[in-house]
Amino acid sequence: MSFEHFMYKGVRFATKAHSDETLNFAENEFEVFDDDVYNVTYPKSGTNWMIEILNLIKHDGDATICQTVPIYDRSPWLEVLTFRDQMRSLTHPRIISSHLPYQLFAKSFLSSKAKIVYTIRNPKDIIVSLFHFSKILCLFTANNDFQKFIDDFLEGKALYGLWFDHIKGWMQMKGDSRFFFITYEELQKDHHGSVIRLCKFLGKDLTDAQIDSVVKHSSFSSMKENKMSNWSQMSSDILDHTKGSFLRKGVSGDWKNHFTVAQSEYFDKVYREKMKDLNMSFYCEEE
Repeated sequence: MSFEHFMYKGVRFATKAHSDETLNFAENEFEVFDDDVYNVTYPKSGTNWMIEILNLIKHDGDATICQTVPIYDRSPWLEVLTFRDQMRSLTHPRIISSHLPYQLFAKSFLSSKAKIVYTIRNPKDIIVSLFHFSKILCLFTANNDFQKFIDDFLEGKALYGLWFDHIKGWMQMKGDSRFFFITYEELQKDHHGSVIRLCKFLGKDLTDAQIDSVVKHSSFSSMKENKMSNWSQMSSDILDHTKGSFLRKGVSGDWKNHFTVAQSEYFDKVYREKMKDLNMSFYCEEE
């Protein structure tokens, strides 16, 4: 996955989306408020899905904002070049997205009561999603070499660095009452139940009808049809809409249609080695 990049404290970032200055702002200068909710993921792990869910919960199932404000403005990414302009229009409680690894996240969070929702996805599906996403996101140089995508991912040459480090970094917060983690696969298997769990974590007491509305409007089909959620309004100098859609399939297990048996076995070997010191398992490992 080739893109113009620079290194910030050992992690790879895109020159077209980040700068030393914006990353330093996010890490050291940004002020976290106690009622903030942070939607944190490694890229292509369900970030936009969680933005939709969290915004619908915030507004008690009312889909108005999700149908009138672009998804990337509702919950902008903390570390990107445009964030400081975007954050001015956020209403409290703010819902802010980020792909930052744990060690680079806003230091002011540590002394706050803010909450983090961290979504994990099967890394094989992440690779497939990134492979297709790279064809439409203009900061990437198009590359049809799937093996190279796997190699780059395993060598930490992906945007935001090594997936294994990202997971292990954020799992240091496991057990902290401000931290909620869920897998993409859990969301798919039990969308309704996952929304109820999120509401409890966020301290939101929604009615059954409101929860049903959250589930309905955050379904893949609903988001794909919603111009404010499917990124179709993003300018063509950022997304090349002629080469594909931002919301592609919204499924789990698509890696089986892309990985060879040898590639899958090699990935599993590296996975076991990298994750052996993390004393926990994820639902996504069953996929």
